[in-house]
Amino acid sequence: MSKDNTAIESHNRLVAGTKVKGEITTENDIRIDGIFEGDIVCNRKIVIGAKGVINGTAKCANAEIIGTFKGNIEVTDTLIVQSTGRIEGDITTSILVVEPNAFFNGSCTMKEAKGTENGNSKK
Repeated sequence: MSKDNTAIESHNRLVAGTKVKGEITTENDIRIDGIFEGDIVCNRKIVIGAKGVINGTAKCANAEIIGTFKGNIEVTDTLIVQSTGRIEGDITTSILVVEPNAFFNGSCTMKEAKGTENGNSKK
């Protein structure tokens, strides 16, 4: 009997102690615990771990910043900056969640969230 691998969700990971320069394009989630310099295009979620660092640009559906992001990030849905998170650069997002003690130095442009009109939920 064979397994159906299409039901298994896969993700990418750059582990601590690894440094990569270049460009990443992925359809799946990606977690950065090492250091990445360059551009990331992710159709799902980017997570920067506590010791993770991204220097560059990122475009994704969702993001969670626990470590450090330096550059510009565009998130079509939700960006979460945890208390240990640090962003230096510009943000474009629909939903922004910033925990106390998080660091943000830059500008933020808010887009209307999907399913809303003029800030009010569609019914």
